[in-house]
Amino acid sequence: MNEWEWQLLEEKSTVAKLSVAGVELRPGSRVGLRPRAGGDVMDIALTGKIATIESIEQDYEGKIHVCVVVDEDPGRAIGLMRQPGHRFFFDTDEIEPLGENSADTGDRELPQILVAGIGNIFLGDDAFGVEVVQRLALRPTPPNVRVVDFGIRGFDLAYALLDGYDMTILVDAYPRGEAAGTLFVVEPDLQHLGSPEEMSGSVEAHSMNPLNVLRLATSMGSRLKGRILLIGCEPKTLGPDEGQMGLSQEVEASLDGAVKMIEALVAKITEEQKPGAEF
Repeated sequence: MNEWEWQLLEEKSTVAKLSVAGVELRPGSRVGLRPRAGGDVMDIALTGKIATIESIEQDYEGKIHVCVVVDEDPGRAIGLMRQPGHRFFFDTDEIEPLGENSADTGDRELPQILVAGIGNIFLGDDAFGVEVVQRLALRPTPPNVRVVDFGIRGFDLAYALLDGYDMTILVDAYPRGEAAGTLFVVEPDLQHLGSPEEMSGSVEAHSMNPLNVLRLATSMGSRLKGRILLIGCEPKTLGPDEGQMGLSQEVEASLDGAVKMIEALVAKITEEQKPGAEF
């Protein structure tokens, strides 16, 4: 078998969703890991762990493989960047959906929050959202909060937006004519996503941008639930046509401020929406 034939056999196609124990799972869904008996030492170490589905893949024989990133892995941000060593593959009978009867039932009483980083690391300051969520992933995260680096995976983020989060915080470079590195919070008008006014603020050099992802999610036939905020940063440069890695000095200096802003927002939202809280 030559190299081309081997690569063809190894090639996998992605699957948008699957059903396990009657529960629909997508990239971004959280699951419990239950490796079958007789596995290796890694299976033993991962038994009972909580993980996030990074992707669902189907091989050339039609078999489904669920790729996950373990929530408590200090290197989970590396796994979410699809790098080896922090991504683990399981069969569908080795994962358990986390529903109302799972061990995290207590967390379900808190508002469920998704923090989603958006950006292309090869377009200069467009990597702002990716850099911010990578820093967040290395810090203590409340159990009701999921931090995910979606990069340029627009479809995965669109599906995640339909999972019924109480709050979604999108993090991205977003030009508004301010000084480079300026941070701001915007709440998109979900009722007018197709209007010219909403289009005027988008970043044309993006492979995806927040408003286009919101439009994609609403076009899938489901109504977006919960509140959506955008933590934006004014970019200085998106790099030349051939691409550029690395943030400008101004945007680099704004990263810690963005992390603190998101953590403060999460704390405020969690406190306001606790059961019994007065509005």
